[in-house]
Amino acid sequence: MSASQTELPGTSLPAESRKLPMSPLLALSTAAFMGILTEALPAGVLPEMARDLSVSESAMGQSLTIYAIATGLSAIPLSVTTAAWARKKLLLLAVLAFAVANTVTALSSSYPLTMVFRLIAGVAAAAVWAELVGYARRLAPPHLQGRAIAITMAGVPLALSLGIPLGTFLGGLFGWRLTFGLVTLVSVALLGWIFVSVPDAPGKRPEAREPILKALALPGVSAVLFVVAAYVLAHNILYTYIATFLDENDMGDSRDVVLLVFGIASVVSILITGALVDRRLRQLTIVSSALFLAAAVLLALLAGNIVVVYGAMVLWGLGWGGVTTLLQTDVTDAGGDRGQALLVTTWNSFMAGGGAVGGILLGGIGPDSFAWSVLALMAPVLVVVVLARKHAFPAKRPDMVEAA
Repeated sequence: MSASQTELPGTSLPAESRKLPMSPLLALSTAAFMGILTEALPAGVLPEMARDLSVSESAMGQSLTIYAIATGLSAIPLSVTTAAWARKKLLLLAVLAFAVANTVTALSSSYPLTMVFRLIAGVAAAAVWAELVGYARRLAPPHLQGRAIAITMAGVPLALSLGIPLGTFLGGLFGWRLTFGLVTLVSVALLGWIFVSVPDAPGKRPEAREPILKALALPGVSAVLFVVAAYVLAHNILYTYIATFLDENDMGDSRDVVLLVFGIASVVSILITGALVDRRLRQLTIVSSALFLAAAVLLALLAGNIVVVYGAMVLWGLGWGGVTTLLQTDVTDAGGDRGQALLVTTWNSFMAGGGAVGGILLGGIGPDSFAWSVLALMAPVLVVVVLARKHAFPAKRPDMVEAA
């Protein structure tokens, strides 16, 4: 790996002889879960939130956009500003911000106030994303770093695949405000878990910091970031407005079931990725891209067929579930910690773009355009992943220690 292998305080055994420390890794995974759940929960209850706050669904969809914009734009400046801070303190402050923002969302009847605290939560998410992979890599032996990242980042697809469907279901039963209140309670519990379980790590001294943007010149980094941008944009165009897409195709009453199917497939993908990422990173990235592309073809051509829609959700979930781990590992192999900072900015900027582009498509063409947009974006993604085999998506990962 090109980034530092420095161990966290308290890990005195040689890295190769240590097992994965599951409690701190799972706490970090829950922080990832909360970051995505806070961001994407409005997608599952979008019509209800729009109605209660007296705005259009397109306007309510921008609650995801402003969160992602805040994360994307603040990632690099926040990383530089807080570089000297103790890492655990920064993580705790970010999770506290999630709790406050979700409390305000649950109680607010003002669209502008809700959007202000969505922006604050987005900045907090930038702090979380900046820490997770670095923590996972420092906690793990070199030959298990991919698996540690997989465990830590599993919270992302789990939030989308299980958290959002559960939130959608609870929102239907008890209202969306109670759902956001429950997210606050989980955030408070997570604060205690991180405080007790996750070891601290010092910030970097000024002389040890490297210019983040220079990582763009490293071989492979730009290709990985292109894949991140197009993949995330495609996913969020469709996912942000999935309720609207299903309504258009007479499946609005099955929203929670459709998301559950997507979720189960994503969980399967997470398990496969976690088991194979250290040995089959390139192959898994190709398969992930191909599966989402196939799902887009089905939804573009046959969205009126219920069976086909469920099949497409399975393919989409299988492709999406492991992609966070895959692309995080790809960019870290190519660009180290600096590549990771660029990924956070790219990921969240194009996540925001998904909400914005989806809103434009919804107003100008209609919901059926979402699947065609995914198809147009994922075709070049697959081409780049297949062709960029020397540095971006190599057959053999650099500096990997073979497992015993």
